[in-house]
Amino acid sequence: MMKSVDIAIVGGGMVGLALAAAFKDSDLRIAAIESHIPKAGLDPLPDVRVSALSRASETMLKNLNAWDGIIKRRASPYQAMEVWEQDSFAHIEFTAQQLTQPNLGHIVENRVIQLALLDQVKQQANVSLFMPAQCQNLAMGESEAWLTLSNGQSLTAKLVVGADGANSWVRRQIDIPLTHWDYGHSALVANICTREPHNGVARQIFTPQGPLAFLPLSDPQMSSIVWSTEPSRAERLVAMEVSMFNQTLTAEFDGRLGLCELVGQRYSIPLKARYARDFISERIALVGDAAHTIHPLAGQGVNLGLLDAASLAQEVLAAWQQGLDIGHPRHLRYYERWRKAEAAKMIAAMQGFKDLFAGSNPAKKLIRGIGMRLAGQFPGVREEIMLHALGLKGELPELAKKQATAYEHG
Repeated sequence: MMKSVDIAIVGGGMVGLALAAAFKDSDLRIAAIESHIPKAGLDPLPDVRVSALSRASETMLKNLNAWDGIIKRRASPYQAMEVWEQDSFAHIEFTAQQLTQPNLGHIVENRVIQLALLDQVKQQANVSLFMPAQCQNLAMGESEAWLTLSNGQSLTAKLVVGADGANSWVRRQIDIPLTHWDYGHSALVANICTREPHNGVARQIFTPQGPLAFLPLSDPQMSSIVWSTEPSRAERLVAMEVSMFNQTLTAEFDGRLGLCELVGQRYSIPLKARYARDFISERIALVGDAAHTIHPLAGQGVNLGLLDAASLAQEVLAAWQQGLDIGHPRHLRYYERWRKAEAAKMIAAMQGFKDLFAGSNPAKKLIRGIGMRLAGQFPGVREEIMLHALGLKGELPELAKKQATAYEHG
């Protein structure tokens, strides 16, 4: 059975579904292909995979009518951010109040974002969902691409989008080279209950072993942690007896919120940076982790991917409205230049930040302390940093800009 569409999106995670939702007001025919159906019901304990959604991502999700679905499920706004270095005077704080913002962002489970977007995509008459289904074959023609799925379905599409994650099947089919390097760290993720309430503050400490972040969840005494450390140590921490793990974590976090207690499972994820040489090819575009992955230091990975989706949709719609071939690289070139530049800036910033806080050399510690203090005291510097983190600076796609309608959810 053959089905013809204009765009086939391979990957129905957060970024792939955001891209499908971005075509809601168009007559483009979309296929969204995903191998796993996300579990619909939420457990009392939040998932350990969460994202820190920026204001730009929030605005985009509101414009895609997905924000209400997120708020109705589970989301945790945070009003402040505190960053410090262990055994040093390096310390800086940011508050939403300083920027006259209701909050600095929201900590949201990845599955909650995916489910809220899926709710919207299911309502779109122009989207065909193939879930669960896997791609088995990709062939290129002069004016279209052919996809064969595991369920026997065949598709033709003018454009195939790889939104299928860091080990992208689409990227591998067309042999797009990948620049990649190992950060030399793994991230341990888990849910932690603390003796003291988090008060809606996201906290990050830099230790000689690596950064440790506590992201506040909706329960006032529960946080999601991202603990970056050397891989063999991460394995030991995952296998460690729970009471010893709790003691080790409490000490590493400087006891900032009192005794820490593990709730549920803990997982370790290797950290690698990836940057595809090309974000586009003939009848192909890459978005999100298929195009780039960054260190989770500032939690910007999903925001970068969502803005990829909005940017690609904007460029494709512009070409479509002019009657142009949406799969021709010429009409996707601006998307590639735009998003490659944004990804490169973010990768460089995260690498620089990681390198700056690596090691315990006294001179480096002094520079870090002075730098953080100055950043916190110079007029405008702190605000500039936070506006970038909020996604309110730089070149934004239209979907990520505030629309004329008023949004009151916070």
